[in-house]
Amino acid sequence: MGYEEDNGIIEGRNAVMEALRSGVNIDKVFIAKGEVNSTLKHIAGAARAAGAAVVEIDKRKLDTMSITHSHQGVIAKAAFADYVSIDQIIDTARQKGEAPLIVVCDEISDPHNLGAIIRTCEASGAHGVIIPKRRSAGLSATVAKASSGAIFHIAIARVTNITSAIKELKRNGVWIFAASMDGDGSLWETDYKGPTAFVIGSEGTGISRLVIENCDYKVHIPMSGKLSSLNASVSAAVFLFEAVRQRNEV
Repeated sequence: MGYEEDNGIIEGRNAVMEALRSGVNIDKVFIAKGEVNSTLKHIAGAARAAGAAVVEIDKRKLDTMSITHSHQGVIAKAAFADYVSIDQIIDTARQKGEAPLIVVCDEISDPHNLGAIIRTCEASGAHGVIIPKRRSAGLSATVAKASSGAIFHIAIARVTNITSAIKELKRNGVWIFAASMDGDGSLWETDYKGPTAFVIGSEGTGISRLVIENCDYKVHIPMSGKLSSLNASVSAAVFLFEAVRQRNEV
């Protein structure tokens, strides 16, 4: 029972509880489904209070995740970088004297895709990335590697609810653009020079209905081939660098 440095896995009730007490930045806590143990309930409450996502999963899946093979019904994953608030992302743009440029990831569960998106955001000069606590990859070792270390150089906020995050961005004057293949506007004909957030949907189902209803615009990437869509990380790159191109026009 303990902490495996290589992958951020923390196993066992005492180890997870001590990690929470000591301020380790926990990304997710996995608890065996159906467990009614009071200690596990206490751990779940402490994890939520610390901002971690708590996920109930089948004990057999916990067994598969376990390195020590003595997880006692709980496994935590430490985040490889600190999360920030949406206000901090906005402040980052203001301090640079730039219009905010942000990517909102709606349930990107593939850690390689999330890492690639974060890498592109950092390379393009975007000010931050927003991800949800649930049904999303977190800042794991795989995401850190896929981002080529970009997670340590860009502000990343993790929120309870993407729709609420969008509303907060709007209150800060940010326009929300949904990357949608059935969008009315064309990528090339839309203005991104003002405060901008691009919403990128999940690999399988795209942007959820409630999220897309709260976006200001739906914008598509014109496609000439037989396929109707691009990989999520590629879509993010296309949108971001079009925004950069527009902002750098003389």
